[in-house]
Amino acid sequence: MAAVTAAAVAKFLGRGDDTSLVALAGEHLPIITAWVNSYTRGVGFEYGVPNDAAIEAVIIAATARLTQNPEGNITVAIDDYSVRKTVFDGFTMLERLVLDGFRRKAA
Repeated sequence: MAAVTAAAVAKFLGRGDDTSLVALAGEHLPIITAWVNSYTRGVGFEYGVPNDAAIEAVIIAATARLTQNPEGNITVAIDDYSVRKTVFDGFTMLERLVLDGFRRKAA
């Protein structure tokens, strides 16, 4: 399998033609990939590249959350209008469920 691309993250967010989003996703993608690789202790990776579609999906989803809100703002309010944003503060339960299937529990 090929490495996950920033364009795939932008496409997942429905903004595949937004070059600034692709660039931002490109900055966050190596970080999330390294965290997933570390979490699974390298299982599911070959030469640093995920070799399973489930791991690719986790990387894309987690990178998308971080890319959408890199500042980590929980709520943004202007006058009476407020928006609650998605915040990346670790892997979701579903992502961990997928990653735990690859994680080696003992050395």
